[in-house]
Amino acid sequence: MQRLRPTGHVKRLVHERESHVRSSDDLSSSAHHRGAPRLRSSRGSTVSLGSDPEADAIRALRRAGWWIADYAYAVYWQLRAAVDRRDAGSFTTGSEVPIVILPGVYETWRFMQPLITALHARGHPVHVLDSLRHNRRPIVESAQLMTDFLETAQLTDALIVAHSKGGLAGKMAMAGSAGFRVRAMVAVATPFGGSRYARMLPVRSLRAFSPTDPSIMQLAHHRDVNERIVSIYGEFDPHIPEGSELSGAMKNVRLDTGGHFRVLANPRVLAEVAALSER
Repeated sequence: MQRLRPTGHVKRLVHERESHVRSSDDLSSSAHHRGAPRLRSSRGSTVSLGSDPEADAIRALRRAGWWIADYAYAVYWQLRAAVDRRDAGSFTTGSEVPIVILPGVYETWRFMQPLITALHARGHPVHVLDSLRHNRRPIVESAQLMTDFLETAQLTDALIVAHSKGGLAGKMAMAGSAGFRVRAMVAVATPFGGSRYARMLPVRSLRAFSPTDPSIMQLAHHRDVNERIVSIYGEFDPHIPEGSELSGAMKNVRLDTGGHFRVLANPRVLAEVAALSER
């Protein structure tokens, strides 16, 4: 029997089919990197390409673990801060670059005491603002307190080490009249672009983190300050779904961990402060 040979038209159809299959396989294999893309069928229903329920479950469990560890850290150090009586003046000695600490909302400087102690042990005089108390003031007022402190203390070439809201106040102070007194800032888990969750919160001091809040929008215009800021954040922050990446920053450091509070204890924070102090 004579063996049939495929015509040019058939070859073309086979080639197109193989290309389609390879493209589908490529989409399927990389789907988990892009959140499982979906296509709409001719009947109007959506079909998920390459969804991996097992990978999604592992990711969810890992984030839940980070969340639990994060709040355990926060509760522990808030309780420690409530009973600690160490004098802030004991940290102001040292011959290295001076550092000013700016805590987040509902935090006193004592919440950041582990970091303060480590920085002071490295020879840095570390200054805190008792007047901030729990940092519930509007960002503009917190920034003004920072400006007043820099001018009163006559600090020059200082580093700011800030957490969360403290980074917003620090950036605003850097854009103000005393900004020349600041060499740079290390901001940890700071919502530079705001957080969409803030709109749903009943407390005014937390709604101030909305992306449409005037202070957040005002800070976005001070792009020239960004080149003096190192932003450090985890790959998952339960408080800031948008993340803390800062456009035009001196450096954005994304840690292979998650959380909003516990990242303060990451060794990379000390390493970045050390790098800035040697500049």
